Amino acid sequence: MAHLDLEEQEQLDQLKHFWRQYGSTITWVLIVVLTAFAGWNLYQYWQRSQAAQAAAMYDEVERMARAGDPAKLDRAWADMKDKFGSTTYAQQAGLLTAKVNADAGRMDVAKAALQWVAEQSSDKGYQALARLRLAGVLLDAKAYDDGLKQLAGEFPPELAALAADRRGDIYQAQGKKAEAVLEYRKAYQALDAGSDYRRLVDVKLAALGASAQADAATGDKK
Repeated sequence: MAHLDLEEQEQLDQLKHFWRQYGSTITWVLIVVLTAFAGWNLYQYWQRSQAAQAAAMYDEVERMARAGDPAKLDRAWADMKDKFGSTTYAQQAGLLTAKVNADAGRMDVAKAALQWVAEQSSDKGYQALARLRLAGVLLDAKAYDDGLKQLAGEFPPELAALAADRRGDIYQAQGKKAEAVLEYRKAYQALDAGSDYRRLVDVKLAALGASAQADAATGDKK
């Protein structure tokens, strides 16, 4: 028993020595870890709370859109943009606000909403969709160069054909037939065979005296 007591005393002394040497460091590491864990949980709670509030406000934006009251919709959208501008709900609300205002002929408001989504959205899909729709608004306003600027650069694969078609529309409006045909052919070849949109692009090409089918067949063989 005496031997065991001596061994236990040595272990205890070693533990005391270790704690005197490293105890402060261990304590601070534990504090940092626990603080980080608590902060992460708090951040997650805040994120969930923000998302829930943003979803509720988006419902209000949708309600105003269905009511067909652009003025009230604009106020709801402005409120949402100020409070929850970083959320995807705000970006969806911006696209919806732009559509309602465009349908009501309030093109300046629609343009501003689309511009905000195109510049502020962190989602590449929403950003590209806003640029595509903004280019259409600018086309209607005959702001052709500005419209082409919105269509410059890459688009997600699912929107690339629509961007090419919109560029074709702008070039056609400018009287640039060769450029319009080139863009319409890009759109035609990127669209699914048999789709209604592809047939519409085919009509545009035919109106310019171009054969979309021949070019598509040539492209398929490559």
